[in-house]
Amino acid sequence: MSDFRLRRRFLGLAIVGPLLAGCDSTPKTAVDTQPKQAPAAAPASRGLKIAMIAKSSTNPVFMSARTGAEVAAKELSAKHGIPIEIAWLTPPTEDGQVQAQRVAQAVNEGANVILLSCSDAGKLQGAIDDAVGRGVPVMTFDSDAPQSKRFAFYGVDDAETGQQVMTELAKQMNGKGNIAILAGNQNAPNLRKRVDGVKQEAAKYPGIKIVGTFYHVETPQDSAAEVIRAQNAYPEIQGWAMIGGWPLFTPTLLTDLDPKKVKIVSVDALPAELAYVDKGLAPVLLAQSTYLWGYVSVQTIVQKIHLKQDVPVMNKMELVRVSRDNLGAWARQLRDWGFTDVSEAYLKLPN
Repeated sequence: MSDFRLRRRFLGLAIVGPLLAGCDSTPKTAVDTQPKQAPAAAPASRGLKIAMIAKSSTNPVFMSARTGAEVAAKELSAKHGIPIEIAWLTPPTEDGQVQAQRVAQAVNEGANVILLSCSDAGKLQGAIDDAVGRGVPVMTFDSDAPQSKRFAFYGVDDAETGQQVMTELAKQMNGKGNIAILAGNQNAPNLRKRVDGVKQEAAKYPGIKIVGTFYHVETPQDSAAEVIRAQNAYPEIQGWAMIGGWPLFTPTLLTDLDPKKVKIVSVDALPAELAYVDKGLAPVLLAQSTYLWGYVSVQTIVQKIHLKQDVPVMNKMELVRVSRDNLGAWARQLRDWGFTDVSEAYLKLPN
């Protein structure tokens, strides 16, 4: 279990806490991105209001990040004697323009700092730079806007992530066969890098042929439907390199794909996805510790904004390889992070 224990600099004590409800309660009206006047952010010494804008409130990975942020805020508030609030301004579905509006909304509503996962860096760079220019620093997680004025990023190396997915899939297929890439939102900069990583690694295997790259709306239902559509259109597909685990949040593919004929390697390993490991359809999942997106990012923000300490610009998260060999240990880690929907059967596994 040592390969995914939290580093002590991230978590000094055990983390508990229920997973927060997934409702999006943010206003649905558009916000003027260039208001004439905006209240100045409150001094950090009085507390911190962190506006958290993830890609989508319907994606479980971001609800996990929200939980981590809330727990870190509570712990650090007690430690430093200041109120720390997480203002959840995530839109219900991925939309870079709506995210840009939420960035402006956060500034207008007095946020001290913004924590952002970019659906489309091109649509968000101006909003990020405008917020920074108006005195509200921005940190990104999961999906970066590297050309913007954000002060730090926390997440995986996306090119390496794509390469790791392909390496694992090639092992499962003995280095030969027809594969497809499930790629999510084609405008997301982090996902484009992962696709490039898959293709670069696949080129090392003469026996591997990429049938196609398939983009889709990032919901479990839409992504599962895209896999089934592609599989029907290209029945020769024998493997899926999934750069995000969207369809594995539903049981659909467990009944529609035969693990004796098709193998999946995917990023992410949240509770709903573990059945795919157990059943052998996805022998390997490469887990992002999505809880830490929120937890470590809030730590970094407090260090930078409240404690006035220097922080690295790039903060790399390591992937965790999850298979049947460590399924029980990973399930217990998820439980300790506050997930309440982890199967008891997996929690009881000895490994």
